[in-house]
Amino acid sequence: MIFSNSENKPVFTMLSLGTNLGDRQANIDTAVRHLINESVLTDVRTSSYYETEPVGFIDQPPFINIVLTAMTKMSLANLMQYCKSVEYFMGRTIRMRWHEREIDIDILLYADTVIHSSRLTIPHPRMHERKFVLVPANEIADKTMHPKLNKSISRLLEECKDNSEVRSLLFKK
Repeated sequence: MIFSNSENKPVFTMLSLGTNLGDRQANIDTAVRHLINESVLTDVRTSSYYETEPVGFIDQPPFINIVLTAMTKMSLANLMQYCKSVEYFMGRTIRMRWHEREIDIDILLYADTVIHSSRLTIPHPRMHERKFVLVPANEIADKTMHPKLNKSISRLLEECKDNSEVRSLLFKK
């Protein structure tokens, strides 16, 4: 099966988390805790918090985004399902594309996997076009290679044509 981790060895993954409703910092922190507490992810590194402009539908509050890198033994399918269950548990409501989000968890990378199916595309199909992904990813994983474009995160950020504002935030832990 294309979504499996048949050897059950830890694999590198990169996730993007974003929210623009409620207590945005608490939403991010809660989602990260769920991913770590269930031992879904180990060796987790998180970027700083970044406040970002909405993409697509702009008449909404600004987002807070982070990127995290980690190791997981979960298959890609199970990781995707788990991320969706965290979103559901945290009260994410189904809305039109690019509208407000209680929490959004996207799988950006899963090892060197390149897949395009009706359920999932890895690497994330627009990650290289979005500063709200690339700026935090560059903070913690600048040398990580995009398996399809064969470019580092830092190179993708240099080449990114997105001119939206991505502003680092300082929150107390």
